[in-house]
Amino acid sequence: MRNVKWIYIIFFPLMAACGAEKKPVQEESIVPLLKDPITATKIPSPTIAKSRTALYLDSLGLKDVQSADSSIIVKLMYATADNFTGQLLYDDLKEAYLHPDALTSLIRAQRLLKEKHPEYSLIVYDAARPMSVQQKMWNIVKGTSKSIYVSNPGRGGGLHNYGLAVDVSIVNENGEALPMGTEVDHLGIEAHITHEVELVKSGRISKEAYQNRLLLRQVMKDAGFRALNSEWWHFNRCSREEAKQRYKRIENIPTHDTLPTNP
Repeated sequence: MRNVKWIYIIFFPLMAACGAEKKPVQEESIVPLLKDPITATKIPSPTIAKSRTALYLDSLGLKDVQSADSSIIVKLMYATADNFTGQLLYDDLKEAYLHPDALTSLIRAQRLLKEKHPEYSLIVYDAARPMSVQQKMWNIVKGTSKSIYVSNPGRGGGLHNYGLAVDVSIVNENGEALPMGTEVDHLGIEAHITHEVELVKSGRISKEAYQNRLLLRQVMKDAGFRALNSEWWHFNRCSREEAKQRYKRIENIPTHDTLPTNP
């Protein structure tokens, strides 16, 4: 009887332990570490090769407008056929270039405009123009009534051919051009700034267009530009005589062999 008691004492706890239900061990959830797709692999921005004309203008020390101030809009009208000539004059140029002196004044004009109307911006329709392009333009208008609006390359060209003139207007926050009475590049009396009061009285341009022209002239003049009487959009940085004395004219675009290459 004593032996049975000891057997009970020894084996019963063992049987109870063996019969106890084993709780499953929960495995830790393994969450894979995901790499941030933005920071994991850095893909360099593609380098856009410059055109032959842009490389030429770079080599002369002229500056790309948007590289200096990206808030200024550029839409070169002679880079398409939608201009008074009806022809494409810039074969490969999309950027607006200016001499550094003119560019400094243009950036200042943009700042002055933003101070008055933060929602507005200048838009550039033409800037530095090689003599080879000036010759194309002249060949189209030579012998017509439009020739009075184009500088004759045989007489030295104009301020565009030094990077010292810019064709410019104003756009709103939606990128829409403000009314100016005519389209840019309209060759006619309606574009003349010397007849604006009469044009408003006769209803050929609106009062709103007149006020917009005054705003454009104010910021451009305050920045150091001079207006051209026959074209409300055209502004010169200096006189033609000063340009001939102090600055280098942009001649015909040379061949590929004499131009610097893209980096």
